[in-house]
This record gives sequence, structure tokens and C-alpha cells, in this order.
Amino acid sequence: MSELSVNHLLGIKYLNKKDIELIFKTADHFKEVINRPIKKVPSLRDITIANLFFENSTRTKLSFELAEKRLSADVLNFSSAQSSVKKGETLIDTVNNILSMKVDMVVMRHPNPGAGVFLSKHVKASIVNAGDGAHEHPTQALLDSYSIREKLGSVVDKKVVIVGDILHSRVALSNIYALQMQGAEVMVCGPKTLIPKYIDKLGVKVETNLRTALNWCDVANMLRVQNERMDISYFPSTREYAQQFGVNKVLLDSLDKEIIIMHPGPINRGVEITSDVADSRQSIILDQVQNGVAIRMAVIYLLASKIKQ
Repeated sequence: MSELSVNHLLGIKYLNKKDIELIFKTADHFKEVINRPIKKVPSLRDITIANLFFENSTRTKLSFELAEKRLSADVLNFSSAQSSVKKGETLIDTVNNILSMKVDMVVMRHPNPGAGVFLSKHVKASIVNAGDGAHEHPTQALLDSYSIREKLGSVVDKKVVIVGDILHSRVALSNIYALQMQGAEVMVCGPKTLIPKYIDKLGVKVETNLRTALNWCDVANMLRVQNERMDISYFPSTREYAQQFGVNKVLLDSLDKEIIIMHPGPINRGVEITSDVADSRQSIILDQVQNGVAIRMAVIYLLASKIKQ
């Protein structure tokens, strides 16, 4: 069996194209497993995984937990809201306490960019980054690319626009890395205040007119506005944002071609997309959710097989 070039999944920028292909091939296998009557495989019966979420998460946490249980791993769940972190315990102390329980892998979401990288240098466990601040969210980008590949046959030469709050989005950065590595063209679109200054260094197109962007693309990945990360106002009002950068069915139907709509969730219905777009034939949002479990199973399985060596 070929293996990953990395011992941790800290970000897409640490992977190569072969890693992504291996993850997708493994996910194809697990997708078939998920659709069986008995959805579990005994692959990781001797592996213990700790889910450390220092930031709120529902979908990602559930998706990882389901992936781990489908692989028959032992699972520990930790949420910082109910923990000693509130009492001032450091990240390394928290993790070392958990590792002393003989944990093999840590899936971590943390508000600070680079928390996973920091941890990987200090603890003996495989680290999976489930989102570090506004930096990266690698499994989301992998499941997004996987969903595009499933729908369109390939990611090569596809035109993908990422719309919305690029500045605060870890999904955007990971997606840009993953899509470009696989040969897609990437554009970002949103209010100027929500597009980071460095974006041109990443080789992506920038567009501030939504209709122009949608007419250009094959796939539109709609990001939500991350109000919880904003300490100042980046646009006049939610209503005005929705008018300029929200996709509704009228706009979608008036385009020159049929495009695919994606969303990493959770959706602010009526802001970045309306309900009739989210639930339309062109939306692959629920496919993304299902593919998320298969991709996370693949990542955990491939990293675990390196631990076992």
C-alpha cells in the first residue's frame, strides 16, 4: 500500500498531489463501506483518538466522530467550554494529560493559527487539524475537491469561485491550495473589505461583481459571513451584503450556463444563499456532508497506518 508523505494533517500546503490522490482513492473505498447495511470496519480497533475542540463546532466534530466510530477506533471527546482550559491550563498540559491516557491521534480545532503545527512539535501523537483560526481547514478542502471530482469527473481545468468572507475563512485558504494543486483555476469574490491584501500572491483571480464571477465559473463555493470573527463592521448591513453577494434562484437561473453550488456550512439562509438555491438540483451541499465522513475516514486510516508501523 502506498502511504502519505506526512505524519500529520496540519494543512493542505504540507501535502502533495499524490497524497491528495491517495486520500481520494481511500475515500472511494470507504464511501462504499458507508453505504453498506453494516457501516463499520474493524480497521482501527487498537487506535485511540482524542477530539479536542477549543472552538465550537457541530458538523465537523460530528463528522470526525462518526468517521472514527465507523473505523472502530476508541474515541475521547473534549470540549474546552467544560474543561480546565477555563482555569488557565495550557494547550500542552491539556494534551499531555490526554496523551498520558495512551492516545494515538489528536483531532484538534483551535482559535489560534498554527496551533496544530505547534502541537505536532511537542507531543508524540498524530495531529489532524480540524481548523486553526482563520488559517486552514484541510479536511473541508479535501471533501470539497472530492465532491467536485465526483460531480464533474475531475478537478483539472475547472473554474471555481469562492464567494464571501475570504478574509476570515480557513476554508478559503485550504481550498485555494487544494484546487490549484489539482489543476483548477480559482477566483475569489466578495466585498473589497473581506478580501485579504496578500491574495494576489496566491495566484487567484479577484472579482467584486458576483454576476461576472458566476458567469465565469463551473462551481461556486459560497462561504458564510463569519460574524464571530469580526471586531469591526466590514460592510454596511447583512441585507446589503445579501443583495450584492447573495445567490438567489432568479440570479442562478439567469446565468449563461448551469453551475454547481457548494457551501461548507453552516448556512445563513437568505444571506449568502437563499433556501431555494440551497435545496436546488444544482446544490451539492448534502453530498459534501456525506463525502466529509468518507474523507475523514480516509485521512484517519492513512495516518493511523503510519502509527502502527
